[in-house]
Amino acid sequence: MFEFLRTRRREHYLAANPIPDALWYPVLAMPLFLGLTEDEKQRLREHTAWFLHEKTITPVHELELTEHARVLLAAQAVLPVINLDFDAYDDWSEVVVYPGRFLSRDRYTDAIGLVHEYEQHLAGQARPEGPVLLSWMDVAESPWLDGWNVVIHELAHKLDMRNGEANGRPALHAGMDAAEWKAAFSDAFSHLSKLAHLGLYSPIDLYAAENPAECFAVFSEYFFETPHAVSEHYPRVYEQLKQFYRQDPLQRLPRVRYRPAFEPLAMAPVIMPTTAPGAWA
Repeated sequence: MFEFLRTRRREHYLAANPIPDALWYPVLAMPLFLGLTEDEKQRLREHTAWFLHEKTITPVHELELTEHARVLLAAQAVLPVINLDFDAYDDWSEVVVYPGRFLSRDRYTDAIGLVHEYEQHLAGQARPEGPVLLSWMDVAESPWLDGWNVVIHELAHKLDMRNGEANGRPALHAGMDAAEWKAAFSDAFSHLSKLAHLGLYSPIDLYAAENPAECFAVFSEYFFETPHAVSEHYPRVYEQLKQFYRQDPLQRLPRVRYRPAFEPLAMAPVIMPTTAPGAWA
């Protein structure tokens, strides 16, 4: 009964509060949303409206966000879940948006119990049991099909965290093969780690070799932005992501020239006690 009432409430809200055309169509025209079917566009619009209703978007440091900016952020955030349930992000409630990259002071406990503190300038961070932090400068530059999308990256971490700490193994859907997920991502992580160690070219940003959680988040960015790079070089990973997100961007996006992956990305690495290639849940 509770689920029925919640669904009715959502349907009533969406029917009464559609995103105005003048706000929606300029966002929909961004390259990230090319090739969506009419049904997918409608689901994207509804998920975007619900995200804006359910999440608090808090600009800080004197940043002012226009309604267009809020819709652009939300549309990127919900693209990965348009074929999933509306509740895919229901375990957190806030997005904090900085004008540019921000300083984060964090701490973690290593495998032997020592506490480490460190500072970083970041483009994004997904905090366990807390908000998503984003740089507006990077959000605005994200939907351009270059493999770099800070919004999708951080929201992938949030999906990963739904069943515990981020470890590169989100809760899989019924019918997905956990062993195949582990094998596909473990092999890709091992290969990327070798490329990083040897200083060789990689079609996938080598930030993915940081740890399994970052591997999943980076591959999620590429899956939605430059799917050909994933499909051609890591087809087993592409198949797993296609099953997980229930989308096939390869069929809707043009082949684009994806960038080499040497530039370090300014996103907070998910600190893990162990980062060995086989560390997949």
